[in-house]
Amino acid sequence: MQYTILGRTGLKVSVAGLGCGGHSRLGQKTGRTEQESIEVVRQALDLGINLIDTAEAYGTESIVGKAIQDVARDQLVISTKKLCPARESDDPSAELRRGVEHSLKHLQTDYVDVFYLHGVRVEQYEYARDTLCPVLLRLQEQGKIRFVGVTEAFIPDPQHAMAEQALQDDCWDVMMIGFNFLNQSARQRVFPKTQAKHIGTMGMFAVRNALSRPDYLKKILAELKDKNQIDPALCETQNLLGFLTENGKAGTIPEAAYRYCRHEPGMDSVLTGTGNVEHLKENVASLLEEPLAAADCERLAGLFGRVDCVSGN
Repeated sequence: MQYTILGRTGLKVSVAGLGCGGHSRLGQKTGRTEQESIEVVRQALDLGINLIDTAEAYGTESIVGKAIQDVARDQLVISTKKLCPARESDDPSAELRRGVEHSLKHLQTDYVDVFYLHGVRVEQYEYARDTLCPVLLRLQEQGKIRFVGVTEAFIPDPQHAMAEQALQDDCWDVMMIGFNFLNQSARQRVFPKTQAKHIGTMGMFAVRNALSRPDYLKKILAELKDKNQIDPALCETQNLLGFLTENGKAGTIPEAAYRYCRHEPGMDSVLTGTGNVEHLKENVASLLEEPLAAADCERLAGLFGRVDCVSGN
């Protein structure tokens, strides 16, 4: 495994992080047993992954908690998150505090390394910053969380409007950002500022449906054509991404997609999620490969550099 430093947190993290959400949720969404999901987490640890990301909404915190019981806590970087309590609720601050306590109980730990406000939308941002972030800062003072983060809702916000707003403030130690070669817009809109502020960055959506299912990619290309974000001729091109795998440059398109994200300046760790041990091994191997050729990255910029309206999900 390769390791890096998660921005100003100073935490040493694996460049591959285990994501416990997504379409699989450690296999819980695809029919796996709890024990099989626990084995995925343990296999990740055996591969050298020390960064595990979960969330209240995923329903996988307790699985992570069971899987890590025999591991020294200071050898792990655990992040979890909670959706913003409704501002109309009786006491949103108390609800957030209870959420943190429930996460600690499910994870069977005294603290989490990074606690995020989960999937914050641009219209929620001021409320999240002014009402909820101070709650997390108090919990940080109490030692229940080490660092405070925010994650964007990349599917409805592929243009990073919330992240750009959050980057104007100094209260976030870590951000989770959507990035892949279909939507490269974070390169200009997010990463220069996260780097300047030394904000740790976890990457999500490296592959998802569009880069693992050719039929879904066709659907995405048609959508981009209609929105005038790609050359219409691309929709008629056979094997549009074949140049990434020709002559053995990458074994698969998902491998190329992981390598593309892994070596992006400003990306500290790339999350990969699965409920299958062998699939996990393949994804980690991809993240440890060399960068894509510069010419191929330039070609991807030419194909998709204007795109900012899809997540690839």
